[in-house]
Amino acid sequence: MKKLLLQAGAIWTSTRTCGIPRISISLRMFSENGFPSAEFIRLRIGPVIMKDEVEYFREVGLLEAVKVTYTQAGLSEDGSRFLVRNEFYKTDGKLSARVTSTGGWLDLTTRKLIVPPSAMFQAMRALEKTDDFQVLASSIK
Repeated sequence: MKKLLLQAGAIWTSTRTCGIPRISISLRMFSENGFPSAEFIRLRIGPVIMKDEVEYFREVGLLEAVKVTYTQAGLSEDGSRFLVRNEFYKTDGKLSARVTSTGGWLDLTTRKLIVPPSAMFQAMRALEKTDDFQVLASSIK
């Protein structure tokens, strides 16, 4: 199983925990697996985050170095729904925050949830799973 790590400076906004590092690590994972941003545009699909659950454990200062992980907390059998988890670690190795995001895949033309392309689904399945990983119901009706 693959566990992604990113080292970055913490950037806190009013609505997102370390938004830029979270986006960067997601884009890196997809790019390394054949889905750079240009491929999302070409296919006219994209991830849509429906909910973020944020847990704070320790304070992180502005631009303080953090290590960010990217793991799979849940996935539907067809890949149409997912839970991804980012954990933010201080340089001393202590967990400072955890963000679990619930999402799905959106067809940008029809504006409906879809099953992702097979290669994208396989890339998501290859991610390291959390201890509390769960199989989700499909978004497709």
